[in-house]
Amino acid sequence: MKGMVFTQLLEMADSMLGPDRVESIVAEANLPSGGAYTAVGNYPHEEAVTLVGAFSAASGVPVPELLERFGEHVLDFFHSRYPEFFNKCPDAFSFFESVDSYVHVEVLKLYPDAELPRFTTAREGPGRLRFDYHSSRHLENFAAGLIRGTLRRYSENATVTQTDASGEHGPCIRFIIEKNVSSGA
Repeated sequence: MKGMVFTQLLEMADSMLGPDRVESIVAEANLPSGGAYTAVGNYPHEEAVTLVGAFSAASGVPVPELLERFGEHVLDFFHSRYPEFFNKCPDAFSFFESVDSYVHVEVLKLYPDAELPRFTTAREGPGRLRFDYHSSRHLENFAAGLIRGTLRRYSENATVTQTDASGEHGPCIRFIIEKNVSSGA
């Protein structure tokens, strides 16, 4: 997993728990990396799982909610670091549709060894988008946070539901994003 994920996780935890508490938690976790991460490094996925669990226990925020918050945090980071990804799209649905065909292509240019989830989308009528998340890492709550952060970034109000759509092609979480009529989009 890319170090950027770890550095952002630590940044969010610092804001929730304070840097001294985070440093203590990381030290207590006895991670193979020692908890020293660089944005461009690669680290075992299991270390992120350990840290999320430890930050959840320390903060009292359940893991699924913490992962959603983290997704929103990372979305804000992406927007500040890569505004061109968002500026190319007039609305959230256009952005979601560009993730695999544009955003991930650009990410792989920067980080060729990144292991990215796969997303497929389909418009299911006016104001309704099916967004399928394909990953064996089961970070669907993180993906939900990215979705909610994107909707907020575009000032769009929508209802997001998720179901397990796994099948012969492997793990899949299906998000249905339905814009509320009052959002005007």
